[in-house]
Amino acid sequence: MGGVTSSVAAKFAFFPPDPPSYGVVDEEEPPQPGAAAVAAGSSAAAAAAVSTRVAMTGVPWREGVEARRVRTRRGTDIIAMYVRCPKARLTVLYSHGNAADLGKMYELFIEFSARLHVNVMGYDYSGYGRSSGKAGEANTFADIEAAYKCLVEVYGTRGEDIVLYGQSVGSGPTVDLASRLHHIRAVVLHSPILSGLRVMYSVKKTYWFDIYKNIEKIPLVKRPVLVIHGTNDDVVDCSHGKRLWELSQQKYEPLWIEGGDHCNLETFPVYIRHLKKFLSAIEKLPAGKEAAAESENLPAENETPSDSVALSEAPWTTSQRLEPSRKSSRHEQPPRLSTENVDKHRRSTGIREKARSSTEKKERRRRSVDTFDRMRDENEQPDKPRKSIDRLGEMIRSMGLCNVDCFKEPPRKTEPCRGQ
Repeated sequence: MGGVTSSVAAKFAFFPPDPPSYGVVDEEEPPQPGAAAVAAGSSAAAAAAVSTRVAMTGVPWREGVEARRVRTRRGTDIIAMYVRCPKARLTVLYSHGNAADLGKMYELFIEFSARLHVNVMGYDYSGYGRSSGKAGEANTFADIEAAYKCLVEVYGTRGEDIVLYGQSVGSGPTVDLASRLHHIRAVVLHSPILSGLRVMYSVKKTYWFDIYKNIEKIPLVKRPVLVIHGTNDDVVDCSHGKRLWELSQQKYEPLWIEGGDHCNLETFPVYIRHLKKFLSAIEKLPAGKEAAAESENLPAENETPSDSVALSEAPWTTSQRLEPSRKSSRHEQPPRLSTENVDKHRRSTGIREKARSSTEKKERRRRSVDTFDRMRDENEQPDKPRKSIDRLGEMIRSMGLCNVDCFKEPPRKTEPCRGQ
């Protein structure tokens, strides 16, 4: 039974476009302008041994865009696409969703880079696009590692300047890498999953045959986490995103998009505005000083999120406006990272405020407990009934990507759902 369930979960997880939406041809390797910035301990020759320049066909040429064939530790060759933004400080390593490849993501990555003023690297998983090998969980973990090393060794990007972005199934390799690399700048989870099995069934425990166990790994992520999810998502319920945000150590104000589904979140103006605000906030964080030393070893198993992080610190209600609510003093401050030190400071500041009556304190404590219990009960509710896996598979096969014009403001009328 376990093997059957695992097979079903794997079939749900991987639907590479067939045929691929682009092609590649080898091209001569030009001199690397950033050769001097190649990471210490490696050389341009060593980097070239596992990474070669290719040209993408079937997509329009764009200045500042290049592609490479990168060898992974599992022996497959994946295609990675790099979009350079002049004077960008941060680089986004983007793990796309299902039924997508670099050809379909091409224009979106270019707009993403231009609107957010970041460099972007996207890559195709093994078995997707023109990447070799077969799609599988273990391969995707090796794929994102190879893309990350390409950023560091070929493009001279510091780990402290890399933001990991995972969409839908892409949240699996994103959370896995973030749980092992504690010096990255931040993590964005877009319509993420708790695990492969939990997308289809309401299970309370994690089974060994499950895939992408994000629910187990997210507490090990030590960097700021932004979660974005649509309230009308009928592929991955919004409760997945809320639970992952709940379990994060460093919570940034999440974005629950009212009326958003699994594949159209980019069509909401609040999406790009909230991302800009998040990137602006994390740019101001010290890079490398407070981050853990560069180590790819997993943290100790007994490490857990700080108990001092209050679930009520960031808003749970979904809103398409970024301005904090004026009706609640808790929302009068701009969104900020919910770290342990900030929480302690808030508590100590609260102690110095003028004394409240004992009745008011008891009432406030009762409301806080009731709110927490309500959140916990809500998260423990069984997920709404899912479509059959066959119907879900056909739906995903039929879906594409939203139009890149979704980044334009005001956005054009939303097209029929063509998600990841």
